[in-house]
Amino acid sequence: MGAANVIPGVSGGTVALVTGIYERLINALKSCNFGAAKLLLTGDFKGAWQHMDGNFLASILAGVAVSIVTLAKVLEFLLANHEIWTMAFFFGLIAVSIYSVGRTVNQWGVSAIAAVIIGTLLAVSVAMLAPASENANAGYLFLCGVIAICSMILPGLSGSFVLIIMGNYALVLGAIGRFDMAILLPMALGCGLGLLAFAHVLGWVYDKYHDQTVALMTGFILGSLAVVWPWKNKVLEQVVREGKADKEITTGYEWFTPVLSDSTTLIALALMVIGGLVIWTMEKVSGGKNH
Repeated sequence: MGAANVIPGVSGGTVALVTGIYERLINALKSCNFGAAKLLLTGDFKGAWQHMDGNFLASILAGVAVSIVTLAKVLEFLLANHEIWTMAFFFGLIAVSIYSVGRTVNQWGVSAIAAVIIGTLLAVSVAMLAPASENANAGYLFLCGVIAICSMILPGLSGSFVLIIMGNYALVLGAIGRFDMAILLPMALGCGLGLLAFAHVLGWVYDKYHDQTVALMTGFILGSLAVVWPWKNKVLEQVVREGKADKEITTGYEWFTPVLSDSTTLIALALMVIGGLVIWTMEKVSGGKNH
């Protein structure tokens, strides 16, 4: 999940959904509530740990941390030097995961089909949006934190890309460089409260409207293919960071079709197939749908 967030358009939520841990992750986050706080205040640390599915959450966080210092660095190198091939691999991975996730819908009725269409249109619309102007208002920063963290756990929506669309990616990036708490604190509060609140909402919706929720997420993943499409030109913006070197960020894309006779394209197509096979293998190893 940590490595997935390095790739523009790829969400850690997609990885969690495809590998079959998504529902448990939402339930574990949802259990970080007043019940857990009450157990902690009464000194029942073991009970609080079990209440929050502590072993599971600790394993996820440890995996994300390891990824940040290891695999994420490899992916950053690949994106910088072999972007088309890297994106092609993830395109194949995500394309096959659409089927993997979609087949967990128990009954494909009118509402589920409508949810797929809505999810796809929403994800594509986010990819097409022009970035908003920068806004350092504390209330807007709090909202950015809420929306960014929610999109990070929603399959198919990239939190960093959503933050770019909201216009505050450069602002937050600069604030991290100079440790500007006036900007970082509202963002952090939004992220923390947004994650816990959204987990409760998502958990309730998942239980009450399972098929429609999974179908909506399938649409999100399908729509995210627009961002992961390997053959596109980036629309770049230069970000000035205090005390650090300037950084270019992506604010949009211009898509084009590849030349099929080109060797680079053929390698990319092969990597798409390999990416799809990775998802198929993961499903087989984990026991597929029944697991």
